[in-house]
Amino acid sequence: MVIKITADLHVHTTYSKDSMITPKELVYYAKKRGLNACAVTDHDFLDGAYKIAKETDFLIIPGMEVSSADGHIVALNVNELIPKGFSAVETVERIHRAGGVAIACHPYVYFKGCLRENVCSAFDAIEVINARAFPFKLSVKKAQEAAERYNLSRVAGTDAHHSPQIGYGYTEIEAKAATVDAIAEAIIAGHCSPHGQPVPAFLNVAQQLTRLKRMMKKFST
Repeated sequence: MVIKITADLHVHTTYSKDSMITPKELVYYAKKRGLNACAVTDHDFLDGAYKIAKETDFLIIPGMEVSSADGHIVALNVNELIPKGFSAVETVERIHRAGGVAIACHPYVYFKGCLRENVCSAFDAIEVINARAFPFKLSVKKAQEAAERYNLSRVAGTDAHHSPQIGYGYTEIEAKAATVDAIAEAIIAGHCSPHGQPVPAFLNVAQQLTRLKRMMKKFST
């Protein structure tokens, strides 16, 4: 039996300093966008993802976005914190030793910690679609080429930091069960496909305005 999972595999919550998405908002918007799973991938922090997973019946895929010395790497289903600052290859090795899935996230975008030439066959998957990537079409094209070159599974995520952005990038996964382990196995085996579109500009502007308002409120108190 195969179960179809539709998941945004790259979402940040308030456990990331630059995100405004609360756990409740994450679940609400994920369901609103028609998803039945969501990966929590906060920057260099893992405990928040497991805490959120315990507090909801919505399927949360625990993970983190690791700041390697060569660029950012999403680690899904790891059982321990993956330290930052190591090379991409060593970071991938540590993710695998922790039982996780190593994803080259937004490898060909501007203004982010992108891997570029450090993408290699050691990874399990590559984020072909990052809904907040710039330039979007070029980043998708180059990621598709890298997936073919290194025979990597192809996934998608939004890289959401503002709750209405959730679900603009998503991955369809054919898993043997609706469990995190089964999803991880399916991604590694390539039983997945990336889908999505760029986050509308007005939502990115709304994110910045909301962040500015919160900062002003904080300094005024």
